[in-house]
Amino acid sequence: MVVPKWRCVSSIWLGLLIACSGMQATAAHAAPACIGPVSDLWVNLTVDRVRSSKGLITATLYPDVPKRFLVKNGSLYVASTPATAGQTRFCLFVPRPGHYAIAVYHDEDSSGTINRGGLFGIPTEAVGFSNNPTILFGPPSLKSVLIDVQRANQSATINLKRF
Repeated sequence: MVVPKWRCVSSIWLGLLIACSGMQATAAHAAPACIGPVSDLWVNLTVDRVRSSKGLITATLYPDVPKRFLVKNGSLYVASTPATAGQTRFCLFVPRPGHYAIAVYHDEDSSGTINRGGLFGIPTEAVGFSNNPTILFGPPSLKSVLIDVQRANQSATINLKRF
């Protein structure tokens, strides 16, 4: 049987259309504009109780290693995004599936460091942690702030607190 040329051309276009549709579907599942070192895994963060749109929301990602939690050079990375009053939403790349801690603070003066004051060096800028632990006398434990990240596009909400 002889197939008319237009049918062959239609088949080619149909094949290209299917292939392109597949590519578009893959691109739709790609990570949004996240911050941090690029990977195939990310967490969508909502930071609540942001006092103003001044400055930055700075997020620090920590591995599940107690001796690295909240110490200088202990994080996997630190990244910032512009603050939005009320809620600031962004996503944070995570290197691989596992348990991580996320610490955030509102860097209102965009200084790149968390401002501290008083005798004990208590943060004067709002801070928050994954899992929103109760903070009374000092920072939370690593165990209380770990989140399990096993797939892309998970979500977490962190409430900022002032002391």
